[in-house]
Amino acid sequence: MAVPTTRPKLRTAFKNARKISPLYTSGPVAVTPDGQKIVTCVGEEILLTDVDSGTEICRFLGDTQAISSLCITPSSTHLLVFTSSLSLRIFELPKSPVPSHNAISPIRVIARAHDAPIHVCESDPTSTYLASGSADGVVKVWDILRGFVTHVFKGHGGVVSALKFNYPQDSSSLGQQDSMQLITASVDTRIRIFELGQNKSGGLKPVAIMEGHASVPRGLDVSSDGRWLVSGGRDSVVLIWDLSPLFNTKTTERSKKGKSKAVSPKLVKTLPILERVEALGLLRLDEESTSSATGVNNLKFFTGGESGLIKIWEAKEGTTLFSLGNEQTRISDDSEEQRQIVHGIYLPQSSTVVSVHADQNILFHSLSTRHLSRQLIGFNDEIVDITFLSPALPQGPRDTHLALATNSSLIRVYSSKTLDARLLEGHTDIVLALDQGLDGRVLASGSKDRSARIWAPNHDESDWGYHCVAICEGHSESVGAVAMSRKAPEDGNGLPSPAFMFTGSQDRTIKMWDLSEVEFFSKAHDSDPSRCKGLMTLKAHDKDINSLDVSPNDRLLVSGSQDRTAKIWSITYNSSQKSLSGSITLLGVCKGHKRGVWTVRFGKEERVLATGSGDKTVKLWNIDDFSCVKTFEGHTNSVLRVDFLNAGMQMVSSASDGLVKLWNVREEECVATLDNHEDKVWALAISADEKTIISGAADSVVTFWEDCTEEQEQEKETLREEMVLKEQDYHNYLSLNDYRKAIQLALAMQQPGRLLSLFRDVGSRELSSLSLSGDAAVDEVLRTLSGSDLTRLLRYARDWNANARTSEVAQRVLFAIFKLRTAENVTECFTDEAAELALVGGEVNDPSANLRGGNALKELIDSLVPYTERHLARMDKLLQESYTVDYILGEMDDGLLDEDGDLDMS
Repeated sequence: MAVPTTRPKLRTAFKNARKISPLYTSGPVAVTPDGQKIVTCVGEEILLTDVDSGTEICRFLGDTQAISSLCITPSSTHLLVFTSSLSLRIFELPKSPVPSHNAISPIRVIARAHDAPIHVCESDPTSTYLASGSADGVVKVWDILRGFVTHVFKGHGGVVSALKFNYPQDSSSLGQQDSMQLITASVDTRIRIFELGQNKSGGLKPVAIMEGHASVPRGLDVSSDGRWLVSGGRDSVVLIWDLSPLFNTKTTERSKKGKSKAVSPKLVKTLPILERVEALGLLRLDEESTSSATGVNNLKFFTGGESGLIKIWEAKEGTTLFSLGNEQTRISDDSEEQRQIVHGIYLPQSSTVVSVHADQNILFHSLSTRHLSRQLIGFNDEIVDITFLSPALPQGPRDTHLALATNSSLIRVYSSKTLDARLLEGHTDIVLALDQGLDGRVLASGSKDRSARIWAPNHDESDWGYHCVAICEGHSESVGAVAMSRKAPEDGNGLPSPAFMFTGSQDRTIKMWDLSEVEFFSKAHDSDPSRCKGLMTLKAHDKDINSLDVSPNDRLLVSGSQDRTAKIWSITYNSSQKSLSGSITLLGVCKGHKRGVWTVRFGKEERVLATGSGDKTVKLWNIDDFSCVKTFEGHTNSVLRVDFLNAGMQMVSSASDGLVKLWNVREEECVATLDNHEDKVWALAISADEKTIISGAADSVVTFWEDCTEEQEQEKETLREEMVLKEQDYHNYLSLNDYRKAIQLALAMQQPGRLLSLFRDVGSRELSSLSLSGDAAVDEVLRTLSGSDLTRLLRYARDWNANARTSEVAQRVLFAIFKLRTAENVTECFTDEAAELALVGGEVNDPSANLRGGNALKELIDSLVPYTERHLARMDKLLQESYTVDYILGEMDDGLLDEDGDLDMS
């Protein structure tokens, strides 16, 4: 006897759980000293992001101008921002996440902080002062909390390129120095030191001007004891300066006039870096290494520049200890410009160096492990394809990572949990298609460079990622579709391995590739990839091939093309020891679409095929006779992706209209529309447990849609139970003549029908001289209703008043309210309601509550007056007509009676 199978429960709702959106497009970057939060710029907006989870904490309210410079105080309490409008905006950093619709406003705005654009700014170690340098060579020092200028330093020969405060934490070896200094660099290649104390060494003039660079200095840093200054510039050298002569009062020299003059800092070392230096900082791996007792030879520092690498140097020999990052393996005309480092931040607390690259990526390098600890991808551009990955299989969990193909030659691989990312480099042109094999352990990609590549996870757990293990070359045009075999026979080592792969191209051909000899999990990630052997090439369509899919049993292949057809092929593959062969044979053609077919997908359980087309429809086909079974219409633009879920009982589709739709196959209806994109949704992926749908669009946003069907059903059941209890309470209150609780409960349940019945029943009673509504208890309720309840009742009365059948009840309620309450009291109720709504929205004291409350009352009265006048006119006319009827009846009675009052029969 067959065991009855239970039908899977249909999914009806998905919620927007989280998303991957643009994080950084250009401009300055700042990181809190503990490395937990990062501030970046997306256009003219300022974002605060949690580094560990990659989620947005809040946004700061800008002035619609580009951000020119920003920094965070060392205490992590304030964010200081300069914009292209030359304004200074001071924000307080929130301690907890802020709702996305509420941008944080500045606590102080200085409209014109400088007379020229501000390119650099720096906060002092005490978080008290802010230094800013502008393009006209002026440096200003600000009191952060009070918002005024304390010092103005002029004399720079052009744009100020770097700033650094010198506030020694241990100045015992430097005499009695107890003040703070500001070190500046500008495009005139000179480095200046200004004293922030009480008019020492010439007041606002520099106490020292140091010359040594031949180009713009871009990085400055000072040791913790304040003695050693390190400067690096675009002249490809790093200079080490001894600042102790500035602090030693005994070390002076006499001028010709006999006045004492402080000795200038000494240039101790000149170290060739062999690349333009854009970022520099001293490392405090060991505090003894920066003390004056050990000398300059124990200094260690990092540099970042055009190579895109963070290099760690020791000052003694001027050699590189080690490098952080990956060397550029593919050289192109603009590769250096994309990879170069534009900013570097050293975080001593976590022993991490953060590098900001010109390709909008932010990398966190751990100095202890010497590996990349985290990577934030700032901007993904147009997302073309997406797929889940499971590098931890077979023992680990599934769908832990996500691969993205964007408008780039680099494949993005994200951790689904932390959004930590890696870039897969290998293709030389834009990647167009992705597919997974071995349940997500292996990744395949097709590109405009006419090749396909196969990627496998790295063996090194400390440096996770994917590396290329095989290359498939042979197409004469772009490879726009890839499909790996679904079943996985074991290789010679007992490990599962994909058998074959198909690629489809703009050259209208399908190629079959043998993967049996590819070493997926034994080859080191730094070894050269192997070349795959092509088993067959077949001209399959008359136009570009857009999509391929292999059936779950590896017996069928389907191809979708711009020629408006989808073709189903039979796969033959033989990998015996004697011979290796593979071919496909055409079984049938699915015709019916009026535009090109963008996507094809086999059902996971049943022998069906789904296709999505530029004609805005999704069609379901029978594989046995190639007939169209169902057509799903609902999208307003081309359907770009389609997939099955819930054992084939439901489908998910995405389209150029920016929508993702969930369909019930049996009823041919759309049960949910998911909207979070503003452009074409090119990419779609479903997790193995079918609880998560991921969509990626041309707006550079990836959305995680989580199944919330059970949650919604639970909420509906809870609400239903609550409504049943409230209805029972309502009937109990009516039976007890407790009108106050009955009316308040009906208002809380938002059931105007119950209120209408209540007032109608009360009004049908014989009116007494002491009651306006029909019952004195109801009058008392109307006289004492709270603000929000009264305004809601008045709006219900307005709706009743618009209907002639319910207008009598509405007029009685309005009459009672306006007789029992003053106009000032009713106006106050609307004002209180506006204030409550503002409080819910986050406004503590809303000054416009009175105005909005008055406007709401005026709108209510304006809608009541016309219908009331109409009802009055109708009643007047009815009264007049009644008098006419009485007159006619009276005349009729007079004509029918004789003089004695009896009926005249003649």
